[in-house]
Amino acid sequence: MKKTAIIILNLFFGIAAFAQQDKSKLQNERDAIRKELSDIQTIYNQVKGQRKESIGQLNLIQKKVNLQNQYVNNINQEIHLINDDIYLSAKEIIRLQVELDTLKSQYAKSVIYAYKNRSTYDYLNFIFSASTFNDALKRVSYLRSYRAYRQKQVENIKEMQALITDRKQQLLGKKTQKNAALQNQTKQLAELETQKKEKDAVVAKLKSKESELSKEIAAKKKRDQQLRNQIAAVIKRELEAARKKAAEEAVARRKREEEDRRKAKEAEAAIAKANAAKNNAPASNNNVTTGSASKGAETVTAPATTTTAKASEPKENREYRDLTAVDAKLSSSFAGNKGSLPWPVKGFISIPFGTSKVEGTSLTQDNPGITISTESAGATVSAVFDGEVSAVSNLGDGMAVFIRHGKYFTIYSNLSSVSVSKGAVVKTGQAIGRTAAADDGTGGQLDFMLMIENSNVNPASWLRR
Repeated sequence: MKKTAIIILNLFFGIAAFAQQDKSKLQNERDAIRKELSDIQTIYNQVKGQRKESIGQLNLIQKKVNLQNQYVNNINQEIHLINDDIYLSAKEIIRLQVELDTLKSQYAKSVIYAYKNRSTYDYLNFIFSASTFNDALKRVSYLRSYRAYRQKQVENIKEMQALITDRKQQLLGKKTQKNAALQNQTKQLAELETQKKEKDAVVAKLKSKESELSKEIAAKKKRDQQLRNQIAAVIKRELEAARKKAAEEAVARRKREEEDRRKAKEAEAAIAKANAAKNNAPASNNNVTTGSASKGAETVTAPATTTTAKASEPKENREYRDLTAVDAKLSSSFAGNKGSLPWPVKGFISIPFGTSKVEGTSLTQDNPGITISTESAGATVSAVFDGEVSAVSNLGDGMAVFIRHGKYFTIYSNLSSVSVSKGAVVKTGQAIGRTAAADDGTGGQLDFMLMIENSNVNPASWLRR
């Protein structure tokens, strides 16, 4: 019975330990969500107070609603874990109570037996009725063990009572935790409802000015297309320049190899001529031999050439990343910083990457990068990584900076001013320009793109959270 109780107790503590780990994980997640909600609320308060209703405001409040849903789900999981703890604790208390009752019953029986045989005469008679002296000693030892057993029973009962009291206190604490979690759940659900109503109000206002939004989206599409054309031209120019450089290096290498071969042939011819002249000269000991087999004659041999042709010439379709070790190293370093690149400007993502629908309207957007809105125009824009400025373009209603990081390109457009020029080497965090006004006329805006050669990727997953 004791062994079974120990196994059950160990199992309980094991389950409790796993539950504690889950609760710690949930707490960490909840802290992260709470911090992100706080940051977004700070930005949203600025947006709400200084901006008219916009797609960016709608996207921001939608993110708030999503985070709030995650927060509520996190609390629900915590309540579920607490309920499991309460159930297991109550079950353990019942088991401990049964064990306590058993101990009390066994002790009562031993007390009754001792009472019935309490006479000193009976104890002495039990000892002296032994047939041998050794048997008498064993009986004395037995009586002492029995007395110790009864004392141990009392100690076990006290320990069990203390354990049950401790478990009841823990159970009370878990119920208090559950009540606090339920109150927090009610509070967060109310906050979620408020946010949903606020979102519905923004959606209704945006729907009422759908034609105005359509013009804004069309203007951005036009600028995006101009930017795509510029990007294609820049990348094509980079590839052509790299191929031209590779071709020039190949020609120079061939010339060096041909010159090495010419010099080697001239050296061989000179050595052969010297050997022939030496072999034709009269020998002092009248023992004339010819060729390399002549005894005593020295034969000069040409040194082996160390020039070897390289494996293969670069193919026309090889890309620049395969041609320079510097670019390969920079590309690897850029890729290794995925998820930890600094933001190019302080703000929030108002239009996400890819195709998205404007809720409440029939409008859709196709963003080749992410649009980051700032509190005001003129915010400082910085390079997200070391690289070289490939181009600086003027798109008419804003400027754009192209920075190459090996095979990666980052593009910063909708800039009101630029502080770098083509060919400049920039460092992470270096200022490269300032944001122009947003499409809706409120605040500032940066259109940020990330490309791997000719392919667009979502920059949001590369930036630090």
